[in-house]
Amino acid sequence: MTDGEIHMDVNEVLLPGVGLRYEFVNHEGDRIGVVAQRTGNFELVVYPSDDPDEAQSVLRLTSQEADTLAEILGAPRIAERFADLTREVPGLSAGQVEVRPDSPFVGRALGDTRARTRTGASIVAVVRGDDVIASPGPGQTLEAGDTLVVIGTHDGIAGVQRIIQG
Repeated sequence: MTDGEIHMDVNEVLLPGVGLRYEFVNHEGDRIGVVAQRTGNFELVVYPSDDPDEAQSVLRLTSQEADTLAEILGAPRIAERFADLTREVPGLSAGQVEVRPDSPFVGRALGDTRARTRTGASIVAVVRGDDVIASPGPGQTLEAGDTLVVIGTHDGIAGVQRIIQG
């Protein structure tokens, strides 16, 4: 664990015929539960510390809404983790490369850039508007305005920028 990282105990409870409930206790002593239903939907419930048997449903989400929420909550953490990683590994940096409208790779697959092979740097995410595409595969299509999150040496990141910007 790195400085500032807190490990939380998450209990997994099988709910026959319903799905799975994941729960943990928050800093106020309330039990927070996420019910992952067999239908693919999710329900966020809170069991207040003063009445642990009284579940209050806070939120019902479709699988798509749950994915969106996870992205929103996870995106800053992903960036923080990369920043932590680059501090821990000498010579490794995180950079951002914009895909400009005049890039030769607009509308083409990420794999066409051969960026990792040519520079040794890895494109670990594509930020497109409010969306984060983590661990993009070689088939991921690049669009004008995308921001690529790149991990590598300073030279490697500069090399990816030269490739992407033509």
